[in-house]
Amino acid sequence: MKFFFEPRGIAIVGATASKGKGGNIIVSNLKKGYQGAVYPVNPRYDEVEGFTCYPSVADVPDPVDLAIVFVSAQMVPQVIQACARRKIPGVMIQSAGFSESGPQGDALQQEAKQIADKTGIRLWGPNCMGLVDAGRRFVFSTVTPSIWDTGLTFGNVSLIAQSGMLAGAFLIDLMSHQTMGISKVCSIGNKMDVDENDLLEYLIDDPHTSAIGLYLESFTDCRRFMALSRSTTKPIVILNGGKTTRGAAAALSHTASLSANGIIISGAMDQAGVVKANDFYQLADYCKTLGIYPKIPPKNANRVAVLTYTGAAGIVSADIMDKHGLVLSKLNAATLEALKTVFPEWMPPSNPVDMWPGIILNGSKKVYNKAMEAVCTDPGVDAVFVHCFAGGFSLETDLSMMAKTAQKAGKPFFCWISGERERVYEFQASAQRLGIPVFREILRAVECMGMLLNRPLLNTSKEPSNAGQTSSKISGDTRLDILTSGKGQLDEYVSKKVLAAWGIPIVEEKQVTSLDQALQTAKIFGFPLVAKGILPGVSHKTESNLVQVGISSEQALEKAVEDLEQTMQGRGSILIQKQITGKIELVAGFVRDPQLGPCVMCGLGGIFAEALNDIVFGVAPLRIDDALRMIDRLKCHPILDGYRGLPPVDKNEFGRILVCLGDLGCAYPCIQEIDINPFIIHKGKPIAVDGLVVVSASNNAC
Repeated sequence: MKFFFEPRGIAIVGATASKGKGGNIIVSNLKKGYQGAVYPVNPRYDEVEGFTCYPSVADVPDPVDLAIVFVSAQMVPQVIQACARRKIPGVMIQSAGFSESGPQGDALQQEAKQIADKTGIRLWGPNCMGLVDAGRRFVFSTVTPSIWDTGLTFGNVSLIAQSGMLAGAFLIDLMSHQTMGISKVCSIGNKMDVDENDLLEYLIDDPHTSAIGLYLESFTDCRRFMALSRSTTKPIVILNGGKTTRGAAAALSHTASLSANGIIISGAMDQAGVVKANDFYQLADYCKTLGIYPKIPPKNANRVAVLTYTGAAGIVSADIMDKHGLVLSKLNAATLEALKTVFPEWMPPSNPVDMWPGIILNGSKKVYNKAMEAVCTDPGVDAVFVHCFAGGFSLETDLSMMAKTAQKAGKPFFCWISGERERVYEFQASAQRLGIPVFREILRAVECMGMLLNRPLLNTSKEPSNAGQTSSKISGDTRLDILTSGKGQLDEYVSKKVLAAWGIPIVEEKQVTSLDQALQTAKIFGFPLVAKGILPGVSHKTESNLVQVGISSEQALEKAVEDLEQTMQGRGSILIQKQITGKIELVAGFVRDPQLGPCVMCGLGGIFAEALNDIVFGVAPLRIDDALRMIDRLKCHPILDGYRGLPPVDKNEFGRILVCLGDLGCAYPCIQEIDINPFIIHKGKPIAVDGLVVVSASNNAC
């Protein structure tokens, strides 16, 4: 990738002397910042913007490491061929009219890709706006020259964007409003060759990049993206566009039907430790915050001191904090005594710290500095949120002094700023220079604090390390033979035998074909019992009147068997189970996603699974810590901890089961889906009382 980011010379194919045209803008942007050799290429001109213009790529002198192409789409394949012959290692195609335009454009894109595959030349784009490197002042792009008016503010955040106009327009917006500085912005367009993973790998090693943000509409290789994300301590933020529902008409299991949307990608990002943003400005705010504070804080470091000049803003801050996993710090006696030295006698200080009465008495700078010093020395304070006003009201602050105080104490320091437009702009510029994340909205500030202080610490080892937590296949177990000969959905009895062979606990049960066998089973299991009718092709037995529960006597069992036989009309068999009692039901499953491959799901089970949609996904194989984090991401996780007298769920055991599910699906590629709904939590332990395994029609892989 180095020849894209640090080329010794650049050929601009399609350069023009016509002002305002893309081929001229590229040359003009290079002229303003790039110090290497610039070679416009166009047989119609002898000179473009003061540079000698060459008739063809073959005529361009050395050194030349990069060609920026801005010609019609039809001409691009021959240009790539010419660049390959000239031994130019990289081509950045900023022309449009490829796969985004329809079949004809897609054919051109495929032709270009074939040339790249054959010659080894690397292609960036097409349909992109190239690269901006604020540190080196490189603008390899058709982005409007007004970008230079913003000063190309350098920072330590780099962005990768699949949208060309977003990359250019958003960059200008961020810089002109002093939102944050930028290291590099990479617009990758259609990703025919160079993709987000190539650029992510480069930026992870880039010493000028501390945090990385991405806007993506698709992943080229999501598993590689996850592996790269887990390999680095640099924070990564993603805004994933196009999270539309995929068709799920062919899904046979509940697990597969629930997976038919962006929730799998969301789970994959959580598993990889990638921070998820919901809009462009949140993406920028998260990146800005993580660029300033890239290290993951200690666990449960979520106690915040709020310093405000208005009680109302303090109350609103506390309300919003509660929704983002933050709590108000309980200030210790020493902190309160220090605050009293700048507060009037009639007002005892508390958190939020309403400084206005003290400001009237002692002036704003003295009170802000004293309050900042006091809360930063308090061991019960993990972060400080300061409210500032720029212009009027005698609310001048010594921002530099507060920043030094917070930095010395090692406490993240956030600002909310309001006030007069020009003074606010100046405040934001000062805050950016001092490395203080500053926001125009309390909500945005608290969101970023919550994101930062609640970031999970991930296991960054390359391979799953479950320390003996997983179960492996029982050697020679005939219960798994069905996977080599079965096809489609296996019935519940067979499915659960497969699960049990892989260490997943199932309810005591026996398949019977007569009332006598059912009665003999009852003597072994004891009452109460459950009786189920097993019919080929029927996975939802309750809706088909094939489940009888609460059977507490031989007479009731006889009636249940009779009813099931009548419903099945001489087909199928009957499954007798020991009835398991429990107040909590969970669901777990496995699905082979077209994009991500083997994935595991868990969530709230039973009849509420679809109604509440409280489910999460992870990509298999899972580490045990992956599985435990999946469980903790469930909205119902407080219930699992023993909420209101409910028995707590053994999360380690449920996590082990999720790992087993992933291992089973990975070991047998013919398994397409697994659905276990529900697991009944009995004495804290999950027990599978219903299960479905779906095997592909072609199962040679097993």
